[in-house]
Amino acid sequence: MAKESVKARQRKRERMVAKFAEKRAALKAAGDYAALDKLPKNSSPVRLKNRCQLTGRPKGYMRHFGICRVIFRDMALDGKIPGVRKASW
Repeated sequence: MAKESVKARQRKRERMVAKFAEKRAALKAAGDYAALDKLPKNSSPVRLKNRCQLTGRPKGYMRHFGICRVIFRDMALDGKIPGVRKASW
């Protein structure tokens, strides 16, 4: 489980990216890199990190589900993810 401060920082970055998305796109299209430098650093989508939506774990992230492998396994075994079941052959 990630610290609450780390999860809060990530949520703040996500809000910042959404807020400045149009402005960044317009400045990039115009080629105005000086104005682009003056925007907040956290408004860049490159600074976002894929994290588990439930625990905030940064490693073992599965994009299709938006959760980490540990939580995915628990939920799959409990039958909470439709269409996913344990493989056996």
